[in-house]
Amino acid sequence: MTTLLGCLTSGAVTATDFPTRPITLVVPFPAGGPSDTVARIIAERMRAALGQPLIVENISGAGGTIGLARVAISEPDGYALAIGNWASHVGAINSFKVSYDVANDFEPVAMLAVAPVIFVGKSALPADNMPGLIAWLRQNPGKASAATSGPGSLAHLACEYFQSKTGTRFLLAPYRGAAPSLQDLVAAHVDLLCGIDAPTAMPFVRGGKIKALAVLQPKRWPQAPEVPTIDEAGLPGLYVVSWNALWAPKGTPQTIIAKLAAAAVESLEDPSVHEQLTRLGQEIPPRDQQDPNGLAAYYKSELDKWLPIIKVQNVQPQ
Repeated sequence: MTTLLGCLTSGAVTATDFPTRPITLVVPFPAGGPSDTVARIIAERMRAALGQPLIVENISGAGGTIGLARVAISEPDGYALAIGNWASHVGAINSFKVSYDVANDFEPVAMLAVAPVIFVGKSALPADNMPGLIAWLRQNPGKASAATSGPGSLAHLACEYFQSKTGTRFLLAPYRGAAPSLQDLVAAHVDLLCGIDAPTAMPFVRGGKIKALAVLQPKRWPQAPEVPTIDEAGLPGLYVVSWNALWAPKGTPQTIIAKLAAAAVESLEDPSVHEQLTRLGQEIPPRDQQDPNGLAAYYKSELDKWLPIIKVQNVQPQ
């Protein structure tokens, strides 16, 4: 009885006093990419709300699963958190053999930011629009190459979907994250990138380093109204939204989840954070998607949408 009472008291004190030391925030992608940038903006503001720093640690590779594996086995006490996005929490499910269940071994904390996704090509690509690209690819089967952020990434699935819908065939070159894949596209080491955050890619488009072929949503993006939608480009339905969210290990006390969520929501309401995210082309999600319940519902809708597509594309675990 004494032991049980001691455990209960210890847990209550931990939840009440949390946090009493720095929190590790794992970004399972390389530094400099969209997820890393969003994480660092939010982490800096959450420091003020929580009274303790969030130390960002980049552990990249395997579609985000290496970093997530580290967090999945961490003590569920709120001191180890992860940034998760479409690649790590949707695409990776059927793309990698992992030691955890990505859909069940993490607690949703808060949705942080969303952004449109864009289909781009190298500046010397012999096509300026999607119909021209499709025609060129059909004339040159297997000769072009497309960068992806690794198996199961949204760029990977977008490429697979694109090939199946257009009857084209090209090589896929996996990278450890969005940042290095874009770097090689800018350097013309690859021909295409089927999906990347529009805010990340557009500065290179406007600088003439790469070409924008379509935005993967039904409406044009106000920040780049000159880029046609994927529907206008002749491939309706290939809609992808890039999102980043905050997750904790399964079993983290709900009092701690609530405290972390409140700090994240407070951060998103900060005008400085809003300005920084907007300047990056990121959008703050609706308030009803920001808290744990909203994130859980949104995540379920993403699984319901994409898992059948992943199955049809026959993406095999690596």
